[in-house]
Amino acid sequence: MRSSNPVFSRRGFSRDNGGYAGFDAQQHQQAGTATNPYATNPYATDPATGMPQAPARTNAMTMDDVVSRTAMTLGTLIVTATLAWIFLPVDPENLGTSYGIGIGAALVAFVLAMVQSFKRKPVPALILGYAALEGVFLGVISAATSTYLGPGVVIQAVMGTMCVFAAVLLGYRMGWIRVTRRFYGFVMAAALGFILLMLVNTLFAVFGGGDGLGFRSGGLGLLFGAIGVILGACFLALDFKQVEDGIAYGAPREEAWLAAFGLTLTLVWIYLEMLRIFQILSGDD
Repeated sequence: MRSSNPVFSRRGFSRDNGGYAGFDAQQHQQAGTATNPYATNPYATDPATGMPQAPARTNAMTMDDVVSRTAMTLGTLIVTATLAWIFLPVDPENLGTSYGIGIGAALVAFVLAMVQSFKRKPVPALILGYAALEGVFLGVISAATSTYLGPGVVIQAVMGTMCVFAAVLLGYRMGWIRVTRRFYGFVMAAALGFILLMLVNTLFAVFGGGDGLGFRSGGLGLLFGAIGVILGACFLALDFKQVEDGIAYGAPREEAWLAAFGLTLTLVWIYLEMLRIFQILSGDD
């Protein structure tokens, strides 16, 4: 079973025999019985000990690689978001222009993300380009939110995102969150339904005016915002599992860029849902 994140699923992080497998694992059948799914994998587990073999490559991915690439990707996003906040004013006279630039940056970022997702190897320039352009979009909408709904909203959304990340990481490391086949299936089904509902709501808003079906405002907005945050937390758990398996089975070091890319996508998702929740709460005051 492929990862929920298209970034990882293109690279062969898979799950076989009811548990998540490693990098480019292949399952073979012999005499009607499943053999070691990593039998032809240079990063297979040792049949005698059941522990991962020492990586055959000297450039295998490590946690330090994942942390450093993620820091570079998120750092790029934060820098461009800050620059957009400063140099793209959101006062009534310039709001339309700044919003146009922000939406344009988001669309280009989406294209870069799709191109990278379907490439067989990570391209750091595409990943950093996505982060830079997504940062411009986040900077504009965050500045507008701070200006018209109160400066505390953005800080609350940032802190909320950090808390979700820390809580999921703690829960995963402590074993409170177990990534299983059932967990994966539930998350994918819920995410598909959520995205379809949001698309329908957007279409009604575009062609019918107002807030469409009301899924992003009022009580329903809070409910769907909370569901979005929960789904983002589930995606984080899936991302952590894929990173853990990649390291355990000796994925090449370049895969750290894909790990950074996937984690950044998920954190952006959570931040936007958090921002929506605090926007609604601020409007109710």
